[in-house]
Amino acid sequence: MHQTLSSRSAILAPFACRPEESRGRLYPEPESPTRSPFQRDRDRIIHSAAFRRLQYKTQVFVYHEGENFRTRLTHSLEVSQIARSIARVLGLEEDMAESLALAHDLGHTPFGHAGEDALQDVLSAHGGFDHNAQSLRVVTKLERRYVEFDGLNLTWETLEGLVKHNGPLTGPLAKPCEDPLPGAITEYVTRHDLELDTFASAEAQAAALSDDIAYNNHDIDDGLRAGLFTIKDLEDVPLVGPVFHAVAKEYPDADVSLHIHEAVRRMIGMMILDCIEETQSRIAQFKPKSADEVRSLKMPLVSFSDKMRANDAALKKFLFPNMYRHFTVNRMTSKGRRVVKDLYNLLFAEPGCLPPEWRRLTDGAGTAKTARVVGDYIAGMTDRFALDEHRRLFDMQEKP
Repeated sequence: MHQTLSSRSAILAPFACRPEESRGRLYPEPESPTRSPFQRDRDRIIHSAAFRRLQYKTQVFVYHEGENFRTRLTHSLEVSQIARSIARVLGLEEDMAESLALAHDLGHTPFGHAGEDALQDVLSAHGGFDHNAQSLRVVTKLERRYVEFDGLNLTWETLEGLVKHNGPLTGPLAKPCEDPLPGAITEYVTRHDLELDTFASAEAQAAALSDDIAYNNHDIDDGLRAGLFTIKDLEDVPLVGPVFHAVAKEYPDADVSLHIHEAVRRMIGMMILDCIEETQSRIAQFKPKSADEVRSLKMPLVSFSDKMRANDAALKKFLFPNMYRHFTVNRMTSKGRRVVKDLYNLLFAEPGCLPPEWRRLTDGAGTAKTARVVGDYIAGMTDRFALDEHRRLFDMQEKP
């Protein structure tokens, strides 16, 4: 095993996270004879119940609206593929980048951001709800697969990347935010300091940028196929419009569906290449010699160029009203919010309606502890289970 780790580390960049230099796990465990610490993290994430449930959790469209639309699971796999591609070229630790890509959405609720907004509303008096903090809660507490500890007992590096993939959470480099730091994060770091005032590793930064690349491009794909907007509507969007125009000019007789595939493929490639070139420029500028030097920089090491960041912002500006706030999506997300709030209000007031393994964790109706247990229960639901549970609790014709 040591020979394997040494040979793998020899091809890593000096600023990559090295498995043999990992800061370890909260609960010490013997090392695997066949896998590195980051490979074990990846495998534990893949084998978790929370990861399997992503198959039936909304990305934009609720699961029953069409089998070809992205779900949280397929999105996570696509992010993973992009993250590994970027990590390989930059000499980063691929297994760690993959672990973070696969874990980044584990805390998402049913019905996408509509479910998160609903839980934030009903839990506002009890610490609120944040899907990033919930991802940490899932991997450190809610997954129960091991006799000796709750959670997955992931390495410090993976937990740090999961929490800080969008940048520092405290200190002068943190993005301004009116909301207090989520309780799940503040509670955990009292036992296991994740150094919230620095940037995360280059691997975590690559995974975060891969998330943007994946969902922007695949939301274009899904939005076009759902008929929420047309290729003509995209013609004035920077990067996107010119790419579709070039594809149509090059393949005028091809089916429109092939134009979409080709354009999305090209845009993903262009964004990946821009990320690699900009990051290589920053590597040449800062010359980081270790993963800790990457963390201590005053700006991200892995980044888009200014031009691509502007293109990314323009695309988001288009997608927000034309897809995420399209009236058909609004109608479905409105239903999702009502389902989540109905479930919470009933179970918070009547925790005796919870399944026994969850009811045992509560301490009576209307308490802060019960609020968090009910929030965890609902956040872990798939779209399908939430709809079924709603029928079981509110429809007299349904069996309990």
